[in-house]
Amino acid sequence: MLDSEVAEIVENLRLLGGDGADVEAKRAERQLPSSIRATLSAFANTSGGVVILGLDEAGGFAARGVRDAAKMANDLASWCSTEMEPPPRPLIRVHQFEGVSLVVAEIPELDASSKPCFYRGAGITQGSYVRVSDGDRHLSSYEVQMMLVKRGRPRDDEDPVTGTGAADLAPRLVAEFLARLRQTRPYAFADLDTDAALRRAKVIVGPAGSLSLGGLLALASFPQEHFPQLMMTFVHYPTAEGADLGSGERFVDNVVLEGPIPIMVRDGMAALRRNMSRRAVVRGAGREDTWEYPEAALREVIVNALVHRDLSPASRGTQTQIEMYPDRLVVRNPGGLFGPVKIDQLGEEGISSARNGSMMQVLEDVPIPGGTRTVCENRGSGIRTMISALRRARMSPPAFQDRIGSFTVTFPNHTLLGEDAISWINSLGEDGLNDNQCFALAMLRDGGTMDDQTYRQVAGVDSQVARTELRDLVSRHLVTQVGSHRWTRYQLASAPGRRSGRTARQRADRRQQLLDELADGPLSRAELERRTGLGTAAVRRWLGIMREEGLIESTETAVRSPNVLYRRAAPYGDE
Repeated sequence: MLDSEVAEIVENLRLLGGDGADVEAKRAERQLPSSIRATLSAFANTSGGVVILGLDEAGGFAARGVRDAAKMANDLASWCSTEMEPPPRPLIRVHQFEGVSLVVAEIPELDASSKPCFYRGAGITQGSYVRVSDGDRHLSSYEVQMMLVKRGRPRDDEDPVTGTGAADLAPRLVAEFLARLRQTRPYAFADLDTDAALRRAKVIVGPAGSLSLGGLLALASFPQEHFPQLMMTFVHYPTAEGADLGSGERFVDNVVLEGPIPIMVRDGMAALRRNMSRRAVVRGAGREDTWEYPEAALREVIVNALVHRDLSPASRGTQTQIEMYPDRLVVRNPGGLFGPVKIDQLGEEGISSARNGSMMQVLEDVPIPGGTRTVCENRGSGIRTMISALRRARMSPPAFQDRIGSFTVTFPNHTLLGEDAISWINSLGEDGLNDNQCFALAMLRDGGTMDDQTYRQVAGVDSQVARTELRDLVSRHLVTQVGSHRWTRYQLASAPGRRSGRTARQRADRRQQLLDELADGPLSRAELERRTGLGTAAVRRWLGIMREEGLIESTETAVRSPNVLYRRAAPYGDE
């Protein structure tokens, strides 16, 4: 890490007023604090991070420095090697900053096959941590077990369920499954009888002919006879906080959803439809009535929760949950993300991982009762389908939370581009904003922040397009950039569209201001920035627009040349 990068990190810490998910500052003037062990474990178990020793968070991240930087760097390396298991391999350097010495360690994330990293003195259960927001959180024994499971491929869905057999299967589901299987995979299943086909599909396993756990959940008449908690609950709460303690109303609706997974998907959708209201959405010049949440997104979130849940013995007493509040819908299942998939990769093409591979393969050929759609029709693309459905409905993207022991999806209950939001955006007087930028402005309107990843989810675009469109919003003075590089965030500019009593249109259009400066002769872009006080992005943007409109000319063909000057186009008058 370069000195300039350290300075940038400290600047962002001071700007944000606290540690981040990937940065931990500790005062540590004389010796290593004991809490460093938890931070080493947390960074190694999460996404890596940077530890800076010699910064005083309580003092506004003032640079206090460390007394003996070389010794502290050696001590930190020794702790990593002798006190942590498996040992993280950080890059440790001493940096000079504001006249003092800082020890900076870059802690890499461990491979999933090596997690969890823990403090040997406390043991694997008590000494394992994970990074949550700006703090180190102790892992529960179940979460430690989940990390150990991720070292290989879990096969809990293939476990035989003692006391079960073919008689426990739902005849109609089995008939539809086998008919479709023989059609879609004839080479493997066309010539097999029922018993042989169910064994090949791992619905029936073992010499005793027991049902596998996955086969039980996918095709049995009543799986909850053997595992009462492998079901789904739906609760509709009257307030955003849950039960209304004032009126005594605990919930609007409360349903236990049981049966095999295809039935739970069907009945879960029915419960949601019964509890949803309809809203009007502005589309072009008209309005369209639609459900609070798009059905495609609801179906995918329910299916994902049921088929990706953890089925290990430790979690078989925990159900999948759907909670509806006036302002949001929350779906939660046991077990966090499995495999190499990270939160920031969800929805990207080609990125997927299946915890219960055998069960999911069965559900690819099991229709949801009442229709022709199979349960896992969008296997590998369910998150993309979910995000796309919400985008089409002009709603905020879902919020994902991976807690190792659980995974939660939250749908905010509001339309980004309702009549009020569209009216506000129009009042800014900015021509040429595309739908993606309008969505972003609507999300930022309530005072939140946005990063590149969130913009990509909202807009459904790649990183290059996201950066271009966000920079355009910055150049229009509608959005302000906070931080830089990996700490870059965007927030709504204060009073966008207004300055010194001018109208929004007057503030946004810089043509005449630049033309006035060019009245006396050619100027470079840097000279125009200095004379007008405008930022580089704004001047560059308006020079490009004016060249296309024929209002100005450049003295060089290559406008990126440092020698290029701009002048008024010959036909343009001096009005």
